[in-house]
Amino acid sequence: MTRAAAWERRVLRAAHPVAVPALSASRRPVQRVPRLGVLVRDATILRSVLMDTEHFSKTGPGAPSDLWTPVLGPSVLLNMEGADHLALRRRLGPLFSPAYVDPLVAASLPSARLTARLRAGERVDLVTEAKRNASIMISQLVGLSAEQVDDALFERVSSITRFVRLSRPRLTDAQAAVARAILADLTAHARTAWRDGDESTVPGRMRALGLGEEEAMGAVGAFVLTGTETLVSYIPRLIALLIDSEWMPRLAADATLVEPAIAEGLRVTTPSPVMLRSVVSGARIGSVDVRAGERVILATFLANGALGGFDPASNPAASLKQLWFGAGSHFCLGAPLAMAQTRATLGALLEAGPLRVVSRRAARGVLIPSYASLVVSA
Repeated sequence: MTRAAAWERRVLRAAHPVAVPALSASRRPVQRVPRLGVLVRDATILRSVLMDTEHFSKTGPGAPSDLWTPVLGPSVLLNMEGADHLALRRRLGPLFSPAYVDPLVAASLPSARLTARLRAGERVDLVTEAKRNASIMISQLVGLSAEQVDDALFERVSSITRFVRLSRPRLTDAQAAVARAILADLTAHARTAWRDGDESTVPGRMRALGLGEEEAMGAVGAFVLTGTETLVSYIPRLIALLIDSEWMPRLAADATLVEPAIAEGLRVTTPSPVMLRSVVSGARIGSVDVRAGERVILATFLANGALGGFDPASNPAASLKQLWFGAGSHFCLGAPLAMAQTRATLGALLEAGPLRVVSRRAARGVLIPSYASLVVSA
């Protein structure tokens, strides 16, 4: 096993020491797992489930709606289907288009400062850097100053997502109450921005795009919950992969390899390792018949081949059509923002010259597998 693969396995297992080995033990494309649901690990079959909204839904027993509706309300993209979901997605679309997020990221993130720090010989913790960059994006989303989006806020967000367990389809009443209280504190600023209609803020733009107050707050809450940890997870893991596999100098020498490397990084890290669906009506997944009300566990990290090698040259990610972001009507709306932040940070690191890992530590007991610390130097 390569050093890159060994560290990725360590990161996965630190986050989910029971679930990852248990799911990885299955060798069938589709298998019913007692007390959990129907496990899907084949990429083609997994995509077909994501595309089939007639038989499989994000609402219903065991689906994301069970987890997030008690926290975020009924009208967020995480827990919607059908015409209402498409209508909300269309209204939010302009806020996450490349035309909007690319210049926003370019103007907001201190990429040049990161390059200068490394060139000056400073050791940089890329997890801290990713949190700082995510803070800038969150501050614009919820109407806070960037200084207010600190480590304490990240810890509060993580305290919500740590409640989630594959073996537990919904939060307890007490957990949901804690999560609502934390999000109420965050969205208080966003509510003010929405009510003021200030279009220099994202909540103000949401109002201008026709989102009601509760729809806008649900969107803000969903982004804070799902977007922050995903971004903080992926960028350090990508850089660790590139350093461990000695790909950083090759990217610096050949810019055409940057996009394949980012895609390969997403395939191998798969920031959302599992997706959930509820069976709406009797159907067949591969060779397994499923009934209404059953839970379907889409093991994205297995379908993507996350436990395999990392090779931007052959780029096996190209055949997966960005399956790590989902498929169909639920393809991740925030993907352009994630890609813009990744390109900006990777570009700054490539400008700094060859990097080495000084120290690292995998995060334990988190929802999204990640590093707790990844210190690099030039």
